[in-house]
Amino acid sequence: MMELEPVELFVEERGQGTPVVLLHGFPLDHTIWTPLIPHLENKVRLIMPDMRGYGQSPNKDEIHSMRLLATDIAALLDRLDLEKVILCGHSMGGYVALSFAHAYPNRLMGLGLISTQADADTPERRQARLITAREIQRRGVKYIADGMASKLTKDTDLQKNLHAIMMRNKSKAIIASLKGMAERPDANPWLSGIKNPALIVAGTEDQIIPIDRAHNFTQMISKSWVVEIQQAGHVPMMEAPSQVADALQQLIAAASCC
Repeated sequence: MMELEPVELFVEERGQGTPVVLLHGFPLDHTIWTPLIPHLENKVRLIMPDMRGYGQSPNKDEIHSMRLLATDIAALLDRLDLEKVILCGHSMGGYVALSFAHAYPNRLMGLGLISTQADADTPERRQARLITAREIQRRGVKYIADGMASKLTKDTDLQKNLHAIMMRNKSKAIIASLKGMAERPDANPWLSGIKNPALIVAGTEDQIIPIDRAHNFTQMISKSWVVEIQQAGHVPMMEAPSQVADALQQLIAAASCC
């Protein structure tokens, strides 16, 4: 556990070399990156935090704004004495990575965005998140775990794993994240300011975020490219880890040469 002011974050680290920070999605934890470790730990330094309230990290707030979570990552980099990193985020972690890129552009070497989007929630989506938050308050984490696991992937074994990860998390943190995602701003106006290499990864069978959202990034970020993972859903790093690792190595090479 790393003590940061004013929060504590659990962080798993593997390997040495270029620092690559991996931010998990909602409502998961850092273990979603475990399938990537054998492919990358001998090449780079992997830094995998549990964001506040998830996994082994405690929760202290009613709303987890994406900017707040980005500030946590900046504090983590300070604690690790890292000036610049390659930052990769999955889904909600992608929202946090975009917020970080906007707030701390000089701390980025490269940006990885996996199964995510720049758009803010529509009013309908925002309302749906708040309804879900109320249901979790009333019925517990099982409500979202039961409803979401099958939407993340078609792989039934992975569904069981993802369900177990969700069930380990705290309802208070999940509710705080739902509120934070509901209020997040549109990140599209920030994209043209991202000058670093940016990898966009999307599963062709993603049921959560349509694949066209991935291609939208390339219209705004000058040094960006999309890698489509065939037959993968919303968690390609678990469904096709070798392919995602290969894509990340492209990003690492591009970021290291700049």
